[in-house]
Amino acid sequence: MDKIASFTVNHLKLQRGVYVSRKDKFKDVVLTTFDIRMTRPNLEPVMNTAEIHTIEHLGATFLRNHKDYADKTMYFGPMGCRTGFYLILCGNYESKDIVELLKEMYKFIAGFEGDVPGAAAKDCGNYLDMNLPMAKYLADKFLNEVLMNISDKNLNYPQ
Repeated sequence: MDKIASFTVNHLKLQRGVYVSRKDKFKDVVLTTFDIRMTRPNLEPVMNTAEIHTIEHLGATFLRNHKDYADKTMYFGPMGCRTGFYLILCGNYESKDIVELLKEMYKFIAGFEGDVPGAAAKDCGNYLDMNLPMAKYLADKFLNEVLMNISDKNLNYPQ
């Protein structure tokens, strides 16, 4: 079997950042899958499920209510390795195209107060596994250490 696209990336050289993982065509539409890498694979600790789950709820809520991207958001969810998230947008994008969107989203998460959307038994299959303070901390860290100073090494997969 051929390796899937995400397994062909050299994770030993991968930095925190925003990458185009793949582009797929469905009829006339291009779907762009982004790799939002919040921690360095195999070098930094992975995120725990509670904060990942919280970021997923807040990020998905933000994206699906965004004035420009609500109808373009196909999916936002965690990577199995717990080092980041995948975002699938309807459209043909490059990494740099969504940096401002991600800055908005991570500011929203970092500053969020109140009840996490969907964190109730009737809305979520594991609603007790949430950690808002840690989600806010990680969002602020990624925003300030990566997104606010993003460069080519954080936008293009390493060779």
